[in-house]
Amino acid sequence: MNRTGFTTTIPLEILLAAERIPVDLNNLFITGGRSLELIEAAEAQGFPRNICGWIKGIYGAVIESGIRELVAVTEGDCSNTRALMEVLSLHGITTIPFAYPHDRNSQALRDEIERMMAHFGVGWDEVNRASESLESVRRKIAEIDRLTWEDGLVSGAENHYFQVASSDMNGSAKTFEAEVDRFLAEIAGRTPYQDSIRLAYVGVPPIIDDLYPFFESHGARVVFNETQRQFSMPYGIRDLVERYRAYTYPYDIFYRLADIRQEIKKRRVDGVIHYVQSFCFRQIEDMVVRQQLSLPILTLEGDKPGPLDARTKIRIESFLELLGEQK
Repeated sequence: MNRTGFTTTIPLEILLAAERIPVDLNNLFITGGRSLELIEAAEAQGFPRNICGWIKGIYGAVIESGIRELVAVTEGDCSNTRALMEVLSLHGITTIPFAYPHDRNSQALRDEIERMMAHFGVGWDEVNRASESLESVRRKIAEIDRLTWEDGLVSGAENHYFQVASSDMNGSAKTFEAEVDRFLAEIAGRTPYQDSIRLAYVGVPPIIDDLYPFFESHGARVVFNETQRQFSMPYGIRDLVERYRAYTYPYDIFYRLADIRQEIKKRRVDGVIHYVQSFCFRQIEDMVVRQQLSLPILTLEGDKPGPLDARTKIRIESFLELLGEQK
């Protein structure tokens, strides 16, 4: 089926130039309806229980889906990706490493991009044409984001969905853009949300099913999805190397925080939800986030797919009550 998976956002333009069908393996895992079963299957194969659920879910999704080729981000994402590559190679799956340079060095990033281009047999002309073909849909996703925080017409969950889906355009940029167009037409006549509390969601996308509806059932709405927004390449940068240098997620927490501070001020955010995944090195970054942001912060931890547990619901309710009192 000419599908190429990837473990986190990569230069999508290269896969499109090579006429591959892009598959974000995180989306494949979490939206397939069997996410918990995939984790359990990975554990049955020998994955430890104290390994991130996303890694186990990606493994299960790759095996079940029959994908035979994937790009694995070995620097700038999960520290367990190298071991995942090794395990998948035992199944005869081709793995192509891609590394975001920690220091955001332009030449080092260009070298990584050109190595990936060489693997897929494409040059800059084809990649730049593919890049141009994505400009329209990315602008429309940026408009959905603006309609979320400025006009109040989009829910936090809808904002999350369209920005997360932009990592692979749901496998087809043309079909996805048509879906975006339908959504924009649908919401044009909506009455703006009247929520009283504006939240920023910081961290990796949640493995929890019902987080956004729970916020909204208590008069709060997420108006800034940090990492999800980054997947959509929100800055309108035409140069491919500079576009992926501006992409904050794979770089250090201080580079991410500069973007977070700017956006929470612009979006008039009342409080921050910092989501961390169990057994992930990014949990340590919570100490930095708490020291560097002046707004009230609630840290939530997720492990496996499923609904919010009772304790977490109580913590969220208490946090939202506190924000309401401060307003």
